[in-house]
Amino acid sequence: MNPAGTGSADDGSRDGAAPGRREELHAPFRPVRGRRTAIGAAVAQAAVLVWVAAAMASTGPEAAHWYDRVGVLLVAGAIGAMLWRFARLAAFPSDEGLTVRNLSGDRTVAWAEIVSVRFGGGNPWVTLDLADADSLAVMAVQRADGAAAEAEARRLATLVALHSRTERND
Repeated sequence: MNPAGTGSADDGSRDGAAPGRREELHAPFRPVRGRRTAIGAAVAQAAVLVWVAAAMASTGPEAAHWYDRVGVLLVAGAIGAMLWRFARLAAFPSDEGLTVRNLSGDRTVAWAEIVSVRFGGGNPWVTLDLADADSLAVMAVQRADGAAAEAEARRLATLVALHSRTERND
């Protein structure tokens, strides 16, 4: 790396970061507490609802039919699928842009489209302000993770600055 902090063609880093540091900067963003909570809740509810389905009376006046058991298992599956969406929250940086996986689906934005990174004012997660006056929540960086989330927000802002830099930087 030259003294000005810009990468040269021979060090393998187009954006000015040393190769090892570049890999650290471009690591995926994932929540910690939210992911653990979602996985724990999914396992717990599945265990309880499978037990309920198995414990349903099979004889007597209050006997459950096979479709009652299947219904309970389908509810367990639906709740598990919803919790899995929470556990899969992530953001994946690349040289081209940032792919954000939120609950509603994936969206890729080019680095040039990102105007600013906001993580303050009590917001539960990072919000990207985009050039088209839209905003995009990055649910992978959640306030519930405390200081780690603040560090991840700074890392994301650093990535935006690195990938948005131009020769004149105007």
